[in-house]
Amino acid sequence: MKEYRSEEEFLKDYNPDEFKKLSLTTDILVLSVSSNETNNYRKTDDKKMSVLLVKRENYPFKDMWCLPGGFVGYDEDLDDAPVRILKRETNLDNIFLEQLYTFGNAKRDPRMRIVSTSYMSLIDKNRLNETLNKNASWFDITLCEEKNNIVTIVLDNGETTLSFTIKKKLKEETTDRYSFEVVDNKSIAFDHPLVILSGLERLKNKLEYTDIVFNMMPKYFTLGELQKVYEVILGKKLLDPAFRRIIKDKVKKTNKMKTGEGHRPSVLFEYNK
Repeated sequence: MKEYRSEEEFLKDYNPDEFKKLSLTTDILVLSVSSNETNNYRKTDDKKMSVLLVKRENYPFKDMWCLPGGFVGYDEDLDDAPVRILKRETNLDNIFLEQLYTFGNAKRDPRMRIVSTSYMSLIDKNRLNETLNKNASWFDITLCEEKNNIVTIVLDNGETTLSFTIKKKLKEETTDRYSFEVVDNKSIAFDHPLVILSGLERLKNKLEYTDIVFNMMPKYFTLGELQKVYEVILGKKLLDPAFRRIIKDKVKKTNKMKTGEGHRPSVLFEYNK
């Protein structure tokens, strides 16, 4: 191997064509926990978790649904790419995004060797001011955890139903970390079922040590409304005393009341920043 006396000398000799090129993309997982209105004034509106998907207009996977995503520009900062791409593909803007995982299976894209850094956001879609692009749609999520760590997820937007099945394999018993393998998927493009399930798992964990849930709450809310959001994300009912312990330092009581809608007046709380 040739020895160089300086970095400048090395760079003059360096030939990037000696290495196969690698492309970088970003995929954006936008989740919402929002109310589905009920006509029964005596019942609180049900809440559903949903994911924002776009329908592909080009090959590969033409006419299939996938997460908003695209290539990172050569001169573009990584964190700027998902903001630009989300605006272009869905018309959503000014929402908080954080890195989820990097997905790099060698066969994940049929075009070339592509690594994707995914981002995640939790919002309330009912509070958005933007109108979605025509090829973007919210899909309600139904997650069925079965035996032997086989998970089937069904997505529905009222016109189209999509589904996929993933097997979870425990990687580290001490940290309760899993790897995921797609068992069945004919509905979602690329490896986006893995991104979706990874995001749902991450979100459950983040409820324990972050305040991410308040990204989609209104300024004022009842404890019952907040508890429903926690239960939708966790996929289980919470006992009232246990829930109160979880959120006791996260919220503060206001002097405002929620009235009407056929319910007794309820005290409103706000996020304790």
